[in-house]
Amino acid sequence: MMKQKGVTIWFTGLSGAGKTTITKALAEHLNQKDYSIEVLDGDVVRQNLTKGLGFSKEDRDENIRRIGFVANLLTKHGVIVLVSAISPYQQIRQEVREKIGDFVEVFVNAPLATCESRDVKGLYKKARAGEIKGFTGIDDPYEAPLDPEVECRTDLETLEESLSKVLTKLDNLGYLVG
Repeated sequence: MMKQKGVTIWFTGLSGAGKTTITKALAEHLNQKDYSIEVLDGDVVRQNLTKGLGFSKEDRDENIRRIGFVANLLTKHGVIVLVSAISPYQQIRQEVREKIGDFVEVFVNAPLATCESRDVKGLYKKARAGEIKGFTGIDDPYEAPLDPEVECRTDLETLEESLSKVLTKLDNLGYLVG
């Protein structure tokens, strides 16, 4: 296995913005190059590590802290960690960034209307109908990153263009070897 430096790549954005899609493409690319990676997907983490937490601000912050804790452990051991989580609040993302250190924030940005049009789970429809309360982007805020290392505009660029932006930044920051 090649010598690599650990880093957490944190994909944040609204539901349906394309976080999981870009994360999967990046994971596939890095796996083909024999990097040691781990994917922490917000939906999967909620089913396992943070089961029982709700969607209040406090619970969302705790969810992100726990994801950040695991990401930090893996990063310290040379793993490239791909986190795909809405993580709507700037303050908690900054807290996690400071703890991890080797942290690259990727803002997966798409307008709300685009995200709603991609809503395969029907969550936005339920939120608009009042069936889901505190839904990010509808009746709970999403605080966009102030200065992300990468911004992917998934409504304006292809998956390949978004992936290329992330790979170029990782290369420029010295996280990719060979």
